[in-house]
Amino acid sequence: MKPIFGVRVGVQFGDIVSKQGIELEQLRGRTIAIDAMNSLYQFLAIIRQRGGELLRDSKGRITSHLSGLFYRTSNLVELGIQPIYVYDGEPPKLKRRTVEERRVMRKEAAEGWAAAVEAGKMDEARKFAQRSGQFSDEMISESKALLDRMGVAWVQASGEGEAQAAYLAQRGDSWAAASQDFDSLLFGAPILIRNLAITGRRKLPGKDVFVEVTPEVIELQKVLDELQITREQLVDIGVLIGTDYNEGIKGIGPKKALELVKKYGTIKEIMQTELGDKFEVDPLEVREIFLEPNVSKNYKLRWGEPDPKKIIEFLCEGHDFSESRVQTGIERLLKGLRERKQVKLEQWFG
Repeated sequence: MKPIFGVRVGVQFGDIVSKQGIELEQLRGRTIAIDAMNSLYQFLAIIRQRGGELLRDSKGRITSHLSGLFYRTSNLVELGIQPIYVYDGEPPKLKRRTVEERRVMRKEAAEGWAAAVEAGKMDEARKFAQRSGQFSDEMISESKALLDRMGVAWVQASGEGEAQAAYLAQRGDSWAAASQDFDSLLFGAPILIRNLAITGRRKLPGKDVFVEVTPEVIELQKVLDELQITREQLVDIGVLIGTDYNEGIKGIGPKKALELVKKYGTIKEIMQTELGDKFEVDPLEVREIFLEPNVSKNYKLRWGEPDPKKIIEFLCEGHDFSESRVQTGIERLLKGLRERKQVKLEQWFG
């Protein structure tokens, strides 16, 4: 996965992790915990006008995130998939550097976008615009309010949303965690789904080339078995190559990190041999973030039935959405509700 905003996003060990393609239809009847902020940022990056401008209502309020959330979720629900959106809480202190880097990069991207628009370079403007998106507390609250009206459950994490989503999957409240980042595996998600929110044709960054993006399934135990390592060692590999909480060691990629972990067993042993003074933060502290994450254990999952009237009031009357398009989305939600009930009957009598 390419970093967004010009900085690292999650651990980058895709080269050593086996992935399996899957059709959305194969997820029928599954409950999936989705990293909400990860998905919303994708909507903010992708759902834009030609020059990179965000969608806005007549009052100038951003609506790209609401558009993506409503229509994509409606599609998933129609297919019989039951999503749970998980929102970030307070990040670990070690993430403050990453958060600040992203803030600076978004500011620089916004300046680049404005300059490109003024110069009439619209393709370049869109590229900068996709890196400049940022969320306000109001936008996050709006997304939760929309989910409530759609009858879709969401959870407020006490810490990282990915850690909370992994915890839901560990407890069996969801079948998998969905995120673009591989961090979910480090947090212990037994199954990770990637590309759930962005399937379809997508333009490669900086190129006039389109590719078909399809969902991928990654099973934690399968990864560990293939690499012949433990989950703790997988975390150590992540720490060596870099995470949202540490820079990693320059010159060490996934394959080299795997080699070191297999040679020495643990990152503690690696520190005591050849890399002890090369970490900018305590790698054992980073390790602990993944192995003992801050998660809420008293969450409640609340699903309901879609409320067509409240959805139309919120999106059409409140944010100028097309009523005919919203009505189509509502019909998909209602169809999905019937689908979910049918699946439960099949499971009961199967």
